[in-house]
Amino acid sequence: MSATATTSQRRGRGGRERILAAAAQLFAVQGINATGMEQVAEEAPVSKRTLYAHFRTKNDLVIAHLQDLASSGATLESVLTREDIPPRERILKLFEQPAGGANPVRGCPFIDAAAEFPDPESAAHSYAREQKLRMAQLIAALVTELGCREPIALAEQLATLADGAASRAMVLGDADYGRHARAAAEVLLERAERVDSPG
Repeated sequence: MSATATTSQRRGRGGRERILAAAAQLFAVQGINATGMEQVAEEAPVSKRTLYAHFRTKNDLVIAHLQDLASSGATLESVLTREDIPPRERILKLFEQPAGGANPVRGCPFIDAAAEFPDPESAAHSYAREQKLRMAQLIAALVTELGCREPIALAEQLATLADGAASRAMVLGDADYGRHARAAAEVLLERAERVDSPG
């Protein structure tokens, strides 16, 4: 990038969006705790003054980053609210990596954030927990709509499968790893949907 282009971007609008985009890239590649605020400012690019005008602390930036992810449609949970897809298929799409062709394969950013901020009282950990609880609630609503038995327990089982598959996909570098968990999810759904025949 030329010096002129860099100067133009620093003076232009959209500083907050550039900061969040830079933070998302850096957090995904090297982790949240390993990324410094100065590095985010350089990557954005914005001045440190602009960075701190938008985000007074790194914790503020981390929470804004997680909120941005939650509303972006790029996380596992986002498919659960897609009304253009039938309920059962929404659940099974949990086992597909979000679009984007990330290399290396990413896991769930909320689980990653909770791991980097292990104190359950920390803002990042609390926000990640809220998202994981919301995920189970969304699944529970869908399996209830499908007429499944014991929807709360089934939702927790499906959420555990989805989160576990995303984590293993990241560790193993296998974007298609979710196929194993999807097969298990199909069995769980089939058994829960099945109407018991008269004895």
